[in-house]
Amino acid sequence: MITKFDSSYVGSVDLENAGYLGTPINERRYSNEVLADTLHKAVAYAQKMDQLGYDTFWMAEHHFQPEGTECIPNLLMMATHLASVTKRLRIGCGFNIVPMWHPLRLAEDYAMADILTGGRVTFGIGRGYHTREVETFGSPLIDQDANRAMFEEGVDIIFRAFKEERFSHKGKYYTLPPEVPYRGYTLKELTLVPRPTHAVECWQPIQSGSDRAFDFMAKYGVCGVIGGGSAEGGAVDKFMTGFQAAYARRGIKLRPGERLALGYQFHIAESKEAAMKKAAAYYEENMKMFGELRLVRAITEQQIAAMRDPSLVPSTKLPRIEDAVKAGGFLAGTPADIIAELKAVERRWPGLERVICTMPLGTPLATTLEQIERFAKEVMPAFKGEVRAAAAD
Repeated sequence: MITKFDSSYVGSVDLENAGYLGTPINERRYSNEVLADTLHKAVAYAQKMDQLGYDTFWMAEHHFQPEGTECIPNLLMMATHLASVTKRLRIGCGFNIVPMWHPLRLAEDYAMADILTGGRVTFGIGRGYHTREVETFGSPLIDQDANRAMFEEGVDIIFRAFKEERFSHKGKYYTLPPEVPYRGYTLKELTLVPRPTHAVECWQPIQSGSDRAFDFMAKYGVCGVIGGGSAEGGAVDKFMTGFQAAYARRGIKLRPGERLALGYQFHIAESKEAAMKKAAAYYEENMKMFGELRLVRAITEQQIAAMRDPSLVPSTKLPRIEDAVKAGGFLAGTPADIIAELKAVERRWPGLERVICTMPLGTPLATTLEQIERFAKEVMPAFKGEVRAAAAD
């Protein structure tokens, strides 16, 4: 049963001239003032969600993007600030890119955020997908095997640091601590100071859906986020059952959808047609941004070329918002339309408790705030009734 409604913001500017026929993403450049304003947009977004009774506000860690698409480099700094200007909203790290951090620095920073916010920050881990980011920080991404190995070793260190009063580690990428002299003895163990004081709930994006990935998540009790792009590729069923099976292999029985979240983009209007028309350009910006990075399935080289060059768009068949709505990855229409879609999801996956409903990348802040208010007042009460309505007052 769906009981938790979240939204997310990756730190994008209000994109002008949007869509396949608009400005190519590699030609976008913004002033530092405009890029810095994305942090203030996050504050406005979170405060509005807090007032409306949403559960969690998710943000994404990204670096070096003068194109204005993903501009929040440190989630834990941002989360600590947001907790100070909201009352009850949880702040989700969606996601900290483990290979770009020393795992002990990430563990320390999260522990501080956990303590200072009273446990309102949700931990999140990911492997990364921008070569410009991961490789610049000196970690592998082009070599996917090395990226995964470094990620898995880093996560193991983080969880040991969270849970064990004293620990040591020897692996391919890290030896902790180094055996060096310290105040008259040889260093053999470390203690994370301080450790988190609240139970650590950890989330990870589901991309490949391999047994190895699911088994890794189950080993550490990690929850999974399935994005709308996966829904469009028809992968949700596969991911749901694969995740459930991995936990079963560890003797943990989950209901279908339990410990998972489904992510959607949405737009509410007087009809499906009107909603799609208003959101189409920003949906296309998402395709321009993420399609080439292979976060959207079944994108061809010809389509990527057209997303870079508007002159090729008229002669190329490209993903359209109508396709996403039909496939179930984008919720568009009246509140009743969206309620019906989510009720069907709830029936299919009765263990599912959380959905993340957000606006396409680059949607202007004013539109975003209007849309999340409509969603809270016209969609969420159908799932939480008087309890949700009271929380929003």
